[in-house]
Amino acid sequence: MLDYYRLAGPLVRLLDAETAHGLTVRMLKTGLVPHQPRFDPPALKIRLWERDFANPVGLAAGFDKNAEVADAMLDQGFGFVEIGSVTPRPQPGNPRPRMFRLPEDAAVINRMGFNNQGVDAVAARLAARRRVGIVGANLGKNKDTEDAAADYEIGVARLAPVSDYLVINVSSPNTPGLRALQGRDQLEVLVGRTRAALTEAMPSGAPPLLLKIAPDLAWEDLADIAAIALEGTLDGLIVSNTTVARPETLRSGNAKESGGLSGAPLFESSTAMLRRMYELTAGKLPIIGVGGVASGSEAYVKIRAGASLIQLYSAMVYQGPALVTRIKHELLDLLTRDGFTSLAEAVGVDHREAKG
Repeated sequence: MLDYYRLAGPLVRLLDAETAHGLTVRMLKTGLVPHQPRFDPPALKIRLWERDFANPVGLAAGFDKNAEVADAMLDQGFGFVEIGSVTPRPQPGNPRPRMFRLPEDAAVINRMGFNNQGVDAVAARLAARRRVGIVGANLGKNKDTEDAAADYEIGVARLAPVSDYLVINVSSPNTPGLRALQGRDQLEVLVGRTRAALTEAMPSGAPPLLLKIAPDLAWEDLADIAAIALEGTLDGLIVSNTTVARPETLRSGNAKESGGLSGAPLFESSTAMLRRMYELTAGKLPIIGVGGVASGSEAYVKIRAGASLIQLYSAMVYQGPALVTRIKHELLDLLTRDGFTSLAEAVGVDHREAKG
């Protein structure tokens, strides 16, 4: 199938990053972006949380903040889509410009600030879906909210009935005080209150509740997060994307812009954190691996390190939606090469091989 992005991509990138993103969303809404050919061989299927994922390649939060094109992105070949981040009240986010391409580094910097239309608008769109395909909701807090947990309580109450999974996002560096919620005491309170609100909203059949953490945590903090995750209030983790660090290897002129860096420069560090969290949780919780995935081989590294699913976003800025199908083909080839008949067999295999 013709990769239309090879033709349109250079023209789209003549626009500033946020304008180009908005144009892409509008084109998806109007059906102007061709569907990708369906390629979901049985070996790539995986069942988690009593849900069947057609393939492990997901769209990370940030692309579809307002649940406008979730189904259109599923048609691009993703096995699942995560919308958001969504806050209880609409908010405009930070002043523009607030999104920057780093083409020499295959990376993006953003300081969006959870700009979104609010939970009511998003809930209405999700409720109108046919519920074909897996769509999760990423929850955040409003910038001026002092009781952060209260915002997550509102988010789960409104979005639980219309989502396939929910994410407590404490990873963004662009909302003041958000990352401080990753400390053990605050995180225990936040997760406990959010779980209680979810149980109240849906006493039975509630969607799984995941926690998304930042790649800038000190390694000693990971043990605390793992301990909380294993207490039974969480069903999974998302590890990890968007760093405030600036590796010395960055070459782009935009490298000094403030905000969160995502894309290729995060691959090694995010995978190391993923590997460590899998060890700390003894493989008992599903992990979604995100950060720098731009090929089937990189997806496979994360899977072998302990990811049951992977997500991407930044790589699509440069390679377009056909990347998803390429990753699935490459991933299938790698599984076959190593003698795996299913994706689940490869999850965390590096740890098992290390133990002999």
